[in-house]
Amino acid sequence: MFFAALSLRDVLQVPSVPVSMNLPNFLSYLLPPVLSYFGVAGLVVMQRTKCLRVALWPLVAILALRATLSFDFSLGNPEGVFQNMYLVSLMFFITTRTLDWTLATEPLQRYIRPVNSTPSVTADALDLAVNLRGYGWNWSKGLRVPQETRPLARTRFIGRAILSAGLHALISAILGTAVRSFSPNTFGSMRGGTIFDETLPFFVRYLRSVIITTISMSMAYCSVQVMYDLYTVPAVLILRQDPAQWPPAFDAPWMATSVNDFWARRWHQLFRRTFLFLAGDPLSRMFGSTGRIIGGFLASGVFHDVMAVPFGDRVEPWHMILGFGAMGIGAVGERTFLQWTGRRVEGLVGWVWTMTWVILCSGLIIDGWARAGLLGSQSVIEGVVPLRALVERSVMVFDAWLHTF
Repeated sequence: MFFAALSLRDVLQVPSVPVSMNLPNFLSYLLPPVLSYFGVAGLVVMQRTKCLRVALWPLVAILALRATLSFDFSLGNPEGVFQNMYLVSLMFFITTRTLDWTLATEPLQRYIRPVNSTPSVTADALDLAVNLRGYGWNWSKGLRVPQETRPLARTRFIGRAILSAGLHALISAILGTAVRSFSPNTFGSMRGGTIFDETLPFFVRYLRSVIITTISMSMAYCSVQVMYDLYTVPAVLILRQDPAQWPPAFDAPWMATSVNDFWARRWHQLFRRTFLFLAGDPLSRMFGSTGRIIGGFLASGVFHDVMAVPFGDRVEPWHMILGFGAMGIGAVGERTFLQWTGRRVEGLVGWVWTMTWVILCSGLIIDGWARAGLLGSQSVIEGVVPLRALVERSVMVFDAWLHTF
């Protein structure tokens, strides 16, 4: 009777009221899942540790859930919900990546190391834990990375990464200002709202949504690039990793000439292995390569839905699942076209097809985020963006012109 009366929060020893971040709370709630994550990374590079990993993983999952339920970075400020979103994303990947490593039948092998370095379990575990794509490991088979164009001398490489982070942060802030200026009182605010304005004629309504979607996708591209650059700098500067271990995150996705080219090569592959592990590989055992593609995209849809959990019931899961699922259908369709005709989707026609399909499918995803209020948050840098007032005024004038039709 006593155990039946306990709630999940009681069992996990979660505080009755979510706490903010400070040193005691960090040590009590956030550090344990992070340390357990590094612990599993260490075990998976050693021989004969699978039983220990299997025994440890439930604890990792419990600690990650406990951290997720314990913190609330918003503290009554709607803008702070985004910090909760980052926490949920981190705990999601700690849980899923350690599960992947737990089920590995053989120790993971590293085949790219810094020049003149000595193989070490500690160094390998640290590299595996902070290596987003699994680059240089047999853990992430089939991974494609863009060709490196930056100087590999450590100082110059770090300088380029810092410059890239600053530039993309500025562009992201400008694009964010532009998106919110289309509708400051709905999806341009934390209240949220749809990007499809029912007061406009059909063609103008969808033209406007395509413009908003394109700007939002560009903002997402810049935001991920900033994150990757800021992740790269301490890895190379403090952890002394080789710059060659940090190839570019993107390969000019706007140049893609097929949906497969866009998602499998040109868009970032940071979470590729996790999505394939969760759904791509299981479905491939039943439906072959088609199941692998669709499964990977569906897992991505689930992840993007989980990211938005802190925003509550304003998030409608079907936006993410349908949007990413449709991307997978487009990729499978291209393979079917190749089988039937012997010709690949490529060239100018392929580019037009790719941009059309990706933007249309992304419209569902962006609309889901907009309804939840995800587009309404302003970054710190936006307050000092040059020409911010000009951007706002120009977009508002353009949007007012669209509403004259």
